Amino acid sequence: MVDTVTRPATRTPAGTEIEVEVDGHLDRAAGTEASVDVAKLNTVLLGKWADVRRQAREAMKNPELHRINGLSVDEHRERVFQQLRILVETGQAKRAFPKSVGGLEDHGGNLAAFEETITADPSLSIKGGVQWGLFGAAIMHLGTEQHHAKWLPDVISLAIPGAFAMTEIGHGSDVASLATTATYDKEAREFVIHTPFRAATKEFLGNAAVHARAAVVFAQLITEGVSRGVHAFYVPVRDEAGNMLPGVTSEDDGVKGGLNGVDNGRLAFDNVRVPRTHLLNRYGDVAEDGSYSSPIESPGRRFFTMLGTLVQGRVSLAGSATIAAQLGLTIAITYGNQRRQFNAGSDTDEEVLLDYQRHQRRLIPKLATAYANTFAHEELLVKFHEVFSGSDSDDDRQDLETLAAAIKPLATWQALEALQESREACGGAGFMAENRIVGLRSDLDIWVTFEGDNNVLLQLVAKRLLTDFSSKFRKAGTGALARYVVGQAADRAYHGSGLRRLTQNIRDLGSTARSVQELRETETQRQLLTDRVETMVEELAGRLRGASKLSKVEAADLFNSQQNELIEAARAHAELLQWEAFTLGLEQVEDAGTKQVLSWLHDVFGLGLIEQHLDWYLINGRLSPQRALAITAYMNRLIARLRPHAQDLVDAFGFEPEHLRAPIASGAEARRQEEAREYYRARREAGTAPVEEKTLRAAKKSA
Repeated sequence: MVDTVTRPATRTPAGTEIEVEVDGHLDRAAGTEASVDVAKLNTVLLGKWADVRRQAREAMKNPELHRINGLSVDEHRERVFQQLRILVETGQAKRAFPKSVGGLEDHGGNLAAFEETITADPSLSIKGGVQWGLFGAAIMHLGTEQHHAKWLPDVISLAIPGAFAMTEIGHGSDVASLATTATYDKEAREFVIHTPFRAATKEFLGNAAVHARAAVVFAQLITEGVSRGVHAFYVPVRDEAGNMLPGVTSEDDGVKGGLNGVDNGRLAFDNVRVPRTHLLNRYGDVAEDGSYSSPIESPGRRFFTMLGTLVQGRVSLAGSATIAAQLGLTIAITYGNQRRQFNAGSDTDEEVLLDYQRHQRRLIPKLATAYANTFAHEELLVKFHEVFSGSDSDDDRQDLETLAAAIKPLATWQALEALQESREACGGAGFMAENRIVGLRSDLDIWVTFEGDNNVLLQLVAKRLLTDFSSKFRKAGTGALARYVVGQAADRAYHGSGLRRLTQNIRDLGSTARSVQELRETETQRQLLTDRVETMVEELAGRLRGASKLSKVEAADLFNSQQNELIEAARAHAELLQWEAFTLGLEQVEDAGTKQVLSWLHDVFGLGLIEQHLDWYLINGRLSPQRALAITAYMNRLIARLRPHAQDLVDAFGFEPEHLRAPIASGAEARRQEEAREYYRARREAGTAPVEEKTLRAAKKSA
């Protein structure tokens, strides 16, 4: 990008120590020369698939792929559909698919590349995700080689545009309760796909309103009078001319709050017949005589295994949301480094927005979170690649699903928060469509809901945490359980009696800076964040321990009474995962100056999490009031230290002008500001500037 920013001098000779006042006391910071090697940091941030991401970003410079504001819905849809053809021509569409059908079998690289399409147009990202990441991936992961050979080449080439027909109006995220049926007709050797009532209509399906010629339809498989649970079927829905096939009806969802380049719609089926071989039968098959077989005996495990193969949607949403947050923050911080407003500190020059403490407080913690999400997503992507490249086990798949269910909610929520704060920080300019932020904010709104509602996903994470907690005692004898109960009681006595607070108060009386120094320690932050998760899970386990002895209704009521706490515990766990990922990411940085700056950013993230939850830490006796106050004071100081490096930190994301496409981040604002300053400076020097009234008044008084 064009760099027109004048950065304040902040360098300190190597080997010295910086004395910084914090709330009336002194705090010693490491004396490493603080600077950012932008190019090297960019390589670290791009991760394992850095070359793939760079290639994808180069492709995204193509103006034919860029969103054009003001298009009608129909025009936007057609433009995005033609953009998919460009992705086919460049070979990007084939990256994840088997080599047997011309693919590259590069699962991690595929998602890394597709996440970058959000820089061009989020509608392109989702339209491509539906075609190849959902429709095509379902055929690949749930089908067998015969299905691959028959359909995948045309899916890759876009000869068969497709829809992913899972969600129903009446059940949303409750996939196990879908009402669409697929009943096997033994005489005809066909499945009969049927929508029994309105609430069973497939809804919110990308490609369904206009372009899809086929769909992978999820339905309850019924054979020999037995329901075998949800399975997936390949169902043609339109002919080559785009006309609906007999028994299939489509409705257009119309204008949405965002992503209007995607033709979302509904599909319903009136006893539509498909051949028996259209069942995607990797995990469950029906023979010609109607008998059912599956390599997975348990219906519940079979269901979750099938859904688990489609986890890539959650992984890619977390990644694309992180990139969107990076884009918004790059625009806002660049603008804030150039835009001037008010001249409280000078009689002639106005202040740069980012020099105001409140502006720093609004944006720099969001930047720290974006870095945490960048590192967390990289770990998620690596795990995804390992699992889908074959080096996996059932435990690995469960871990991947839990990790995705934890990271996706926070990454998408936090992206919206970053975009909204970025929009507001740019004032009226941020509200202009040409500066991208409002468009990104509108398009990403749905990220928090599809591929699993965020709250539902966190509830799944909480259940896994409880399962892992209870497994520790599954084979334990009464002695082990007794020791746990005693230990828990002692822990409550230690924290609840104020003994821990008293110890902190004694230490804190000497120096707030000393207590801050302890809080800056990586292990202290880890202990505080981990302690919160473990305590919340232990308390929930205690409240829910008797659920197995209750009736179904009573157990459901008990669980429901703890739902909010379950989700909060899962969120705390996800925050810990983000922090740990940032900690590991920091270890990858070799340049000392860059590492110093990132260590401050890491502290802003870690202490920021503690600051967000100070009520919990105070109520549960984990922090003293004085130490809690010290956190906020030190956060302000850290943010001030980071302010001179903010531009370098967003430049390290590596976006070029073709990716940002925001006039306020192009250098135009800096040129406007310099023009204005030069105008007033020239008038002062020429003596043609008018005299201010208050100056005359002051002169009269002094006379």
